[in-house]
Formats: sequence, structure tokens, C-alpha cells
Amino acid sequence: MTDLKLADQLEDTINPLVERRQRTLPTPARVRFERIYNEIRDRICLLRYPPGHTLGESELAREFGISRTPIRRVLQRLEYEGLVESRQGIGTIVTLIDLEELLEIDALRMKLAEISGELTPLPRDRADIDRMKQLLERCRMIRSRLDLEEFGRLNIAVQKEISGSIGNLPLRDISDRLFYQTARMWLQLLPLMNWPEEIDSFSNEIADLIRAMELNDLSSLHFVRRNHISMSRLRMKGYFGH
Repeated sequence: MTDLKLADQLEDTINPLVERRQRTLPTPARVRFERIYNEIRDRICLLRYPPGHTLGESELAREFGISRTPIRRVLQRLEYEGLVESRQGIGTIVTLIDLEELLEIDALRMKLAEISGELTPLPRDRADIDRMKQLLERCRMIRSRLDLEEFGRLNIAVQKEISGSIGNLPLRDISDRLFYQTARMWLQLLPLMNWPEEIDSFSNEIADLIRAMELNDLSSLHFVRRNHISMSRLRMKGYFGH
């Protein structure tokens, strides 16, 4: 077979694959939607939009420089995930979450973590480990000062790293959704708890996760998360008598 014929066959094989890949690439509208969704979700979880806060479609549309229609779709997704609710005559309100609900959700998160390392887990590489080490250093730096937003950002970043090792996409989506439902509750409770103790616990969790990543022990990676959720629940019950 001549090089020319071989090149023609390769082109015939590759072009359809490239076309299918291009069709699955996110559109600019989709990328914009995800960016706005992630920003508003993070603001809720970092208490920039605290429970009870009203999210105005017009104000958000002006801020992000778009029409109200994509903002409405973002808010609908956030409502589906339990972070906001639409009230007739009032608008879209950031939802409340109580301690009992938090404990129930964390119990489910523990069960999901037990199977996360079994369903097509994705191995971690040196770049993943290096990012986690940077998060650990950032966590240790706030032990001596109460910095709720930095704690919240670290919590979200660690969740993203763990989520990246879950190969089963439905399981990943559920795990993320439950995490974001409870993340803001932790920030509300932390000022009432022992800050250095909570930072030490979080630092220990990150360090344990790093060791599991370095060993490429993905089952242990998720059991680390499961066990630290359990310990956090026990500490919380001790603080608040549940």
C-alpha cells in the first residue's frame, strides 16, 4: 500500500471521529451557562448569598451581561439541586437547611463514599497530588485566624479533587449535589465550634487523602472521606447535643 493510499484511509477514518468530537464539544452558550451556574452556586455555598437571600433575575442578568432566559435556567437547575426555591410573588430564595437535614444528608454521603472507589474509579496523577498539597498548606495557614470564606473555598476545592476520581458519572453528580447542599451549613456552624480543632481535622483529612493518592489506593481515598464525614458528624453532635 502506497503512503498516499494509507494517508487517504487514515483521513477517511479520522475525519468522522473528529466531526463526532466537534459535535460533542460544549457550545459557547453551554460554557457560559456552566460558568454562571458555578459562580452563583459558589456564592451560595460561601454564604455571599445566605439562606433567605432573594436572587433577582434582572440584577443577575445585568451583572453577567446576558438576558434573563439563561439566568432563569441557571436558577431552575439550582432549585432542582435544592439550593434555591421559587416562591410565588416573592422570587427565587436561597433555601434554609437545618441541623437534622445536614446529618441525614451526611449519612447518605457516607454510604455513597463507600462505593465510590469501586465503580470505575479514575487514578490520580502527580499534578492532582501537587494540587492537594497546595490545599493542605492553605488550610494550615488559616488555623490561627477565622476565615470562613477561605475554609469554604478549600472545602469546595477538595470536593472537586475527590469528585475527579469518581468514574461513574451519575454517582459523581449525586455526590457533588449532596456536598453542595451541606457545604454552606458548615460555614454557618463553624463560628460556634472549636476553630483550631476543625482546621486540624480538615488538615488531617487532606493529608490522609494525599497519602491514599500517592499509593493510588482509590478505595482508601473514598473511605478517608467517609470516615472524616463520620467524625465531623460526631463532633457536631457533641457541640449541639444531637
